[in-house]
Amino acid sequence: MAEELRPDSRGKVRDIYDCGDSLLLVVSDRISAFDYILPDEIPYKGEILTRISEFWFKKFADIMPNHMISTDVADFPEKFAPYADYLTGRSMLVKKASTLPVECIVRGYLTGSGKKTYDADGTVCGIKLPEGLVEASKIPEPIFTPSTKAELGLHDENISYERMVEIVGPEVGAKLRDASLAIYTAAADYAAGQGIIIADTKFEFGMIDGELTLIDECLTPDSSRFWPADEYEAGKVQPSYDKQYVRNWLLANWDMTGEPPHLPAEVIEGTSKRYQEAFEIITGEKFVPKKEL
Repeated sequence: MAEELRPDSRGKVRDIYDCGDSLLLVVSDRISAFDYILPDEIPYKGEILTRISEFWFKKFADIMPNHMISTDVADFPEKFAPYADYLTGRSMLVKKASTLPVECIVRGYLTGSGKKTYDADGTVCGIKLPEGLVEASKIPEPIFTPSTKAELGLHDENISYERMVEIVGPEVGAKLRDASLAIYTAAADYAAGQGIIIADTKFEFGMIDGELTLIDECLTPDSSRFWPADEYEAGKVQPSYDKQYVRNWLLANWDMTGEPPHLPAEVIEGTSKRYQEAFEIITGEKFVPKKEL
């Protein structure tokens, strides 16, 4: 975006513009890992995240209302018209919401930080799981494991359901849990038919006119682990269509001190390719950047 049009706030990936009674979310090609914004961008990433979120928002609108108004630049406030070329495909006009200060994580498979705590004491975020599970084991029933929503540069913290209830109240807490599990289950069933396992995901919610509403992004490669179903094998780290490829490279090449290093070209290109593949498998569409349509 041009220098004279500055975002009112900026997240790790999104630039946010206040439009009065709405917000314009512009998804950059920035990528974050381990709560760091990396120095390299991933081509087409912002557009893919926006278009996948749009797909899910439309698909599951009957399960939970969401904040999306439009992804058509023609519907945006007039001041954004000169920037249509940049905004096309990667931006979404949304209703303003009072954001709830928790992230709603659903886990269907054992991996990541959950695997570490399971190996230590048989639990994931305080939830006791059966014995004998291994890396990438399917959990008998999806589990809801909320976390705090940290400020930019700080780390989210896993919390118990009971702690979440202390933060948001028992009625809202129960709605968050039930909605998260319902959306994840519906999405996982759909994705399985397309050839993708959604191992886990995180949702964010807010209140709009007193109604609980799904906000931010939804079931993207940034907020979820997507595994190819035809390569799934419990007991090993799975290949993925998400940014785990970037995380794995960083774990092998960075000691987590100082600023994160530049990614090699093959990791940048490989990550972009994985995101495009995720888009195509989930939506059933060939990925063509919208400005080329």
